[in-house]
Amino acid sequence: MSSVKLQLHDKGNHVVLDNGIARVTLSKPDGIVTGIEYNGIDNLLEVLNEEVNRGYWDLVWGGSGTAGGFDVIKGTNFEVIMKNEEQIELSFTRKWDPSQEGKAVPLNIDKRFVMLRGSSGFYTYAIYEHLKEWPAFSLAETRIAFKLRKEKFHYMAVTDDRQRFMPLPDDRLPDRGQALAYPEAVLLVNPVEPQFKGEVDDKYQYSCENKDITVHGWICTEQPSVGFWLITPSHEYRTGGPQKQNLTSHVGPTALAVFVSAHYTGEDLVPKFSEGEAWKKVFGPVFVYLNSSTDDDNDPLWLWQDAKSQMNVEAESWPYSFPASDDYVKAEQRGNVVGRLLVQDRYVDKDFIAANRGYVGLAVPGAAGSWQRECKEYQFWTRTDEEGFFYISGIRPGQYNLYAWIPGFLGDYKYDDIITITSGCYIYVEDLVYQPPRNGATLWEIGFPDRSAADFYVPDPNPKYINKLYQNHPDRFRQYGLWERYAELYPDKDLVYVVGSSDYRKDWFYAQVTRKKDSKTYQGTTWQIKFELKNIDKNHSYTLRVAIASATFSELQIRVNDANASPLFTSGLIGRDNSIARHGIHGLYWLFNVEVAGSKLVEGENTLFLTQPRSTSPFQGIMYDYIRFEAPS
Repeated sequence: MSSVKLQLHDKGNHVVLDNGIARVTLSKPDGIVTGIEYNGIDNLLEVLNEEVNRGYWDLVWGGSGTAGGFDVIKGTNFEVIMKNEEQIELSFTRKWDPSQEGKAVPLNIDKRFVMLRGSSGFYTYAIYEHLKEWPAFSLAETRIAFKLRKEKFHYMAVTDDRQRFMPLPDDRLPDRGQALAYPEAVLLVNPVEPQFKGEVDDKYQYSCENKDITVHGWICTEQPSVGFWLITPSHEYRTGGPQKQNLTSHVGPTALAVFVSAHYTGEDLVPKFSEGEAWKKVFGPVFVYLNSSTDDDNDPLWLWQDAKSQMNVEAESWPYSFPASDDYVKAEQRGNVVGRLLVQDRYVDKDFIAANRGYVGLAVPGAAGSWQRECKEYQFWTRTDEEGFFYISGIRPGQYNLYAWIPGFLGDYKYDDIITITSGCYIYVEDLVYQPPRNGATLWEIGFPDRSAADFYVPDPNPKYINKLYQNHPDRFRQYGLWERYAELYPDKDLVYVVGSSDYRKDWFYAQVTRKKDSKTYQGTTWQIKFELKNIDKNHSYTLRVAIASATFSELQIRVNDANASPLFTSGLIGRDNSIARHGIHGLYWLFNVEVAGSKLVEGENTLFLTQPRSTSPFQGIMYDYIRFEAPS
């Protein structure tokens, strides 16, 4: 098909891109994808929807003195940027001017759509720009959404082990579904297909970390089987770093490419732009990949394997050479950083320790760990090999700090020197040494420091509220309603963990949630850690380190040996992650280091009291990552 000539058809209110493999129809000048014709199917998008609700860029914004709101981005000007035998690139722009203040987000937006010869699909990217003299605003979300035909696309694939046949959107309607604790979660009581009866459908059960959102989408298993995939070859333009979680695909059938969102983080990941602040950013390109299987005996799920292969092709081609916008920086204009990361912890090993599979990234200059709340600029991440070596390529020119964190070690690393990336540069940083927080030898520890609560006890779901996909699955935490199991396991007394005999994999509940008293009221909880000490050094301080994987409108109070004393430590109100309700197992990372005077400890059994007193909702609580108690230095 690569010999088929590219064609562009202008039909007045619509324009059609055609390369002989796919025909893509966009409204003009709006730039809404209204039709995708492929492999004998006249339109892969939902024809029952209005044209504006099929394939589109959107955003959620707020302004100074105005509520803002949800905005499907419609262009007001159409332009053919490039048209030759190899490529067609279209631009749909929307300009802002002061007469729109309070009515529209103060951004110039240029949506681009690209079709290449011989390519089974199309690309889309966009340039957002806020001029210095424009008013302040916030950008709570921006993304691309595609709504597919519900009578054709029934099988969804997000990762190798997270794929299944999905319910219909009709099953979520009041006559077929029962709304649960929040609107996104629905119990299917009378679904069109009986096989889904008794299951919970919730789009947040299919969220992924940025680093894992590479390809996802839908399969039409009818012959000829067809796949619709969103391929993201780079995460440089997504906010919050590699562990930030976002929505992917869900019942609709819907496929999303999310670039900015507050999910699993709250307001910290909502970029806020002030008057006088100039900003420009390129989101994408994202590749909309279409594939098909014509062999009647071929397993339609082969299309998933093919989509993964295409994802690898796209990743190897990044940065792309074809985007026509000068704002998209090409490979030869970018730089590279190579180096090695080591860990020095004398209580683990006298020698340097290679940072095995550590995360290393470049983001705008800031404090150690600031990258997880950075939501305006680009980030570039990789993982070290077993020896701690890393290579970050394709970095846009600019000034950065190098950040890192290593599974198995507490805290965040930051390389103090500013790294300046210039066109074509190749920077080698000498062996970097991270010294994680440490005062003395480990007396005891609970969990494993990996910024997740997945290692702790995750209960079975209530049989009334299951998602069959997550039965006997590593991601069992994605089941609905697990927070309610705490009160069932601990109806009268809270969790007590005994160092030396308890097993955190079985005895430490995955989240310190509130206890439900009745249908409308909840109470805070106090967990206890009991541990033995001998030969206490009364003249020096011990150190308690508490790493938190997620917090939602919660507070951590710590007391030692007296549950009624004033807190030795309080975090104050922290967190808006909402990870408990959204099955996230982690959100933003917190690390608290608490000095415990030796005089507060006793020979023999001691008790730490961890209290979470905030209790107006079932979703308030703390997910712990790791707790360690250290001897004096």
